[in-house]
Amino acid sequence: MPAAQRAFPYIWTTWLTKLLTGESSCEWAAWFRAHHQGWERPPNDFNFAQWQIDHTALLNDTRRKFEDSGYDVRVEGQNAFRLQGHISTLAGQPDLIVLSSDHILIVDAKTGVERASHVAQVMVYMYALPLALEQYRDARIAGEIHYPNRIQRVPQGGVNQEFIHRLITLIHRVAAPDPPPWTPSAAECRFCDISAADCPERVDHDHVPEKGTTADF
Repeated sequence: MPAAQRAFPYIWTTWLTKLLTGESSCEWAAWFRAHHQGWERPPNDFNFAQWQIDHTALLNDTRRKFEDSGYDVRVEGQNAFRLQGHISTLAGQPDLIVLSSDHILIVDAKTGVERASHVAQVMVYMYALPLALEQYRDARIAGEIHYPNRIQRVPQGGVNQEFIHRLITLIHRVAAPDPPPWTPSAAECRFCDISAADCPERVDHDHVPEKGTTADF
């Protein structure tokens, strides 16, 4: 069944974060997700069940540590937001929001390799939550990424005008009526969840690039 077009562009936070940090360059994939739903996913060998188990264990452990220190903690679905703009909706769901008397702390739990996009994800949350949810409108906000053996802190000052400008500019491109160019490659397409049924430019991850020869070395 072909993907259905959305009535209004909808952008999930993680569709933007790798583009913001340069870990991904295919804006077409984010554009397609923003404008469509119900697309066909290609088969993959990722063990989602094991990832979910590991992520849940880290999340619960992190939550308990904050609660044992006397903090009120809101978890996953309690933190879901939708920020409505005139060209798109930006949505997301931080893993944890830790409440204190003078500020809130946004926490995301990550079990894999540390990436710049993890920091960008929390920064997008820090930008969007005060605009989307009334209870955080005037709160001081900081962020953290909790890995199994390390905590990466994200200070409030990181969400400055330059970051906001880059985020909004990217949202405008992803929400635009006309798609950006494809940028297919084996590395780019390998973990993409859009199959060849919807992306005619998709490159199979087993694709072997062309090889030339030279006498120069």
